[in-house]
Amino acid sequence: MGRTFRVSVVGGTGAEGKGLATRLARAGHTVFIGSRDLLRASATAREIQSMSPEATVQGMDNRSAVRASEICILTVPYAAQRATVEGLRDELQGKLLIDATVPLVPPKVARVQLPSSGSAVAQIQNLLGEGVRVVSAFQNVSAHALNDADHEVECDVLVCGDDVEARSIVVELAAGIGLRGVHAGPIVNSAAAEALTSILISINMRYKIPGAGIRITGLP
Repeated sequence: MGRTFRVSVVGGTGAEGKGLATRLARAGHTVFIGSRDLLRASATAREIQSMSPEATVQGMDNRSAVRASEICILTVPYAAQRATVEGLRDELQGKLLIDATVPLVPPKVARVQLPSSGSAVAQIQNLLGEGVRVVSAFQNVSAHALNDADHEVECDVLVCGDDVEARSIVVELAAGIGLRGVHAGPIVNSAAAEALTSILISINMRYKIPGAGIRITGLP
């Protein structure tokens, strides 16, 4: 068994956040479900706990969850990404932030719509500065697959970040929940993973499947 961490999931009551939180809790990490709505956070934590009685899961408001953690995973919608991070700027200092944000712009979510700067996650690293190590990951793993916690997720995770050690921690976290993390270069490369999500959504729609994913070939 690998190292265990105190992990907050901001947006943990949503489908993606709940799926990640469930798998992290099962892997032995202490998980804090963060939400603007404490009642929803607590209810989600109780639900995860009921599925894994040995797990340590607690519902909190976003700020308390981030303060209590070593690693924060951001799983909020793109429209809420910047405001959420700005509200947590002080609590995030000195921590590792894993940002799973995808710049989806409804209603055309199957169309690539990257921000003018290129990457939604790279913008967050620029916003927070060197005091927070930002890593982009989990954009291409469907919430449907993550929430089916008893089954293997047939998908690789592209991990982008300027800090190689931080990327390695995320690769380790992914491995602990049954996913293969792949070092994919600096934070600006997150643009590729962000864009790929809309392509996968388009594939899901065309072939009527719940969760297309990617595999990187040629790795040992």
